[in-house]
Amino acid sequence: MKFTLSWLKHHLDTNASVAEIADTLTDLGLEVEGIENPAERLADFTIGKVTQAEKHPDADKLKICQVDTKDGPTQIICGAPNARAGITVVIASPGTYVPGIDTTIGVGKIRGVESYGMMCSEREMELSDEHDGIIELPSGEVGQSFTDWLGANDPSKVDPVIEIAITPNRPDALGVHGIARDLAARGIGVLKSLSVDPVAPSFTTDLKVSIDDDTRDGCPVFYGRLIKGVKNGPSPDWLQQQLRAIGLRPISFLVDVTNWFTYDLNRPLHVFDADKVNGNLRVHRAKGGETLIALDDKEYTFLKGQMVISDDTGPESIAGIMGGAATGCTDETVNVFVESAYWDPVQIAYAGRALKINSDARYRFERGVDPEFTPVGLEHAVRMIVDHAGGEASEVIVAGAVPDTARSYKLDTARCSSLVGMEIPAETQRATLTALGFEMDGDLAHVPSWRPDVQGTADLVEEVARVASLTQLEGKPLPRLDAGVPKPVLTIAQTRQQAARRTAAALGYNECVTYSFIDAQAAALFGGGDDATMLENPISSEMSHMRPSLLPGLLRAAARNQARGFMDMALFEVGAGFHGGEPGEQHMLVSGLLIGRTGPKDVHGAARPVDLYDAKADAEAVLTAIGAPAKVQILRGAADWWHPGRHGKICLGPKKVLAVFGELHPKILREMDIKGPAVAFTIWPGEVPEPKKQSTTRTALAATDLQAVERDFAFVVDAQVEALTLVNAASGADKALIADVRVFDEFIGGALGEGKKSLAVTVRLQPTEKTLKEADIEAVSAKIVEKVTKATGGTLRG
Repeated sequence: MKFTLSWLKHHLDTNASVAEIADTLTDLGLEVEGIENPAERLADFTIGKVTQAEKHPDADKLKICQVDTKDGPTQIICGAPNARAGITVVIASPGTYVPGIDTTIGVGKIRGVESYGMMCSEREMELSDEHDGIIELPSGEVGQSFTDWLGANDPSKVDPVIEIAITPNRPDALGVHGIARDLAARGIGVLKSLSVDPVAPSFTTDLKVSIDDDTRDGCPVFYGRLIKGVKNGPSPDWLQQQLRAIGLRPISFLVDVTNWFTYDLNRPLHVFDADKVNGNLRVHRAKGGETLIALDDKEYTFLKGQMVISDDTGPESIAGIMGGAATGCTDETVNVFVESAYWDPVQIAYAGRALKINSDARYRFERGVDPEFTPVGLEHAVRMIVDHAGGEASEVIVAGAVPDTARSYKLDTARCSSLVGMEIPAETQRATLTALGFEMDGDLAHVPSWRPDVQGTADLVEEVARVASLTQLEGKPLPRLDAGVPKPVLTIAQTRQQAARRTAAALGYNECVTYSFIDAQAAALFGGGDDATMLENPISSEMSHMRPSLLPGLLRAAARNQARGFMDMALFEVGAGFHGGEPGEQHMLVSGLLIGRTGPKDVHGAARPVDLYDAKADAEAVLTAIGAPAKVQILRGAADWWHPGRHGKICLGPKKVLAVFGELHPKILREMDIKGPAVAFTIWPGEVPEPKKQSTTRTALAATDLQAVERDFAFVVDAQVEALTLVNAASGADKALIADVRVFDEFIGGALGEGKKSLAVTVRLQPTEKTLKEADIEAVSAKIVEKVTKATGGTLRG
């Protein structure tokens, strides 16, 4: 929606600046998208006076002019035919940007003679299309700003153009008067009256208008007046300038009037050449297949049910969208019929989309114009036509009746605080609504007919807050409902699932979401597939049982990826496994699967096949994230789908299993059609003990400034002794002082003899109270040797 400042002041008595008006419009919800101010574009142009003009010695059409400018006497070469001594001109000095030719003026030589500027024509300054000669001003002082001169002598040439964005719920702002009403309600000026002196009827006409019964829902009312003896021609300058400013091309007065009222009062109109109308006019629905050449010179074919205006010979107008070319006004038009009707927004929108026509009339009717303004808008148009083009008007021709849109809502002034958070006095709220056109009867607000968007009491509060300015909102803290920090909403199980997902994803795994149903063969491979978990009515034979583990789904996904050439992958899933068919016979699991190599092929050999230690490290990382204790045991004896010698259980004792990691059994890989090395882990988050103290913060960091000490021990033990037995024995020698025991070497054979091996461990001692002395270290070392010897039957290697 575009309009000029002077156009706005036609409806609003204000002294506000363009910037103030623009800021206010945006604050009111009518967002300003742009301002085009000619004064800014012409700010560098000044007035000069030609004192002497002589013919250029080397060019017949050029003149060497001596011009008095703001910088003193200046020589300018000019080719305009009217360049002569004594005229007052507009000067573009060196460094001035000339918009009409998209050039910045500089000092130049023309046929060997220097020129220090330019004398401009109207087209070069984008004031008009005139370019036959330079501008000759009737007055003006040398050095005076040209924009100041225009503001005093021809203000329309420097009239700012404002463009605003209109939301679909504000059709009243599609007219300049509606915009002025909002500004007046804010206090930016006073709204001017819209009164009109109706033209008295001079004759009676036989022209009739009818609306078919099946069309009254789309066209409730149709008003019109016949005007005889008009003289069509160019519109007045002010009207042409306003239309040009908003991007419309003036055509003729009768056409320009309809365009002007569309933007001025949001009242689309249509003017028929009455001499080209055969018989009476009828508003009806198309049967389908009728055609019409519209004012855009395009032929349109009507669909069944679309509304048209026809005379006795056929369609003459696309109702509410565009008139027909056959009855359009020309310079020879003498008698006209002016139409003002109300059209249903939904039906206009459907017809416009189907016919693919975008017009200003359609744009407004499909958003909703003021139905009660239909006869008033007609009188405004008839008055302007008679005043400017002459003629006599008939009585008003009416078909149908104005639809009743009356409605009212109670204004609860206290709701402004509860809904919006603004404290606005009750009297101010009533005054605001009155300024917006609402009629107040106590606390009852009668909604004006031009506001179809107001449909309830909350809308009244919104209007009050909008005019008061939502920028006045102040942030306030919410009232405290309970003392202290509120309890966490998520359960421990839910937070552990979130932590497991984040950690696995951070480790480079891709999350899978697989079906809880698997086939009987896959279920049997992982300890399931019995009748207790079988579905009575499975989706398919491949989904016959509830899954006992997440690994079958991950392996199936990996097989599909390998079949498509993706051999290296890391997949994980968080979900339920089922060991029975009754409620509660399920357990939450976190499973990860690594297949192939640890990375792409590398010239340095950094990539390698995945192994069980990769799975162990990732399982430990997830366990740490969900709060598992740091000190655990690694035991054997997992289910038979794990490799018998290449797996481990992470336990808190023989019966408390937190996780299993390792290689999958080769037969499992064959059955699931998996190629290459495959390692996995499965974690039971529910087996991880809950913390004794519930806290939303992390525990304090346990740090010490005392130096740690490391000692290495090598023990000769039987070949069947597990390294874990030795490590656990060494760790138990002094649980407070020993922080870590780690195996770093294994040696078999040589001088050790048959059936013996050497295991070397590093023991890290971390004091917390005092620095260790040699005697303290020796005492702990003796305990370590004693414990290991007792647990393994080994001896300290010499």
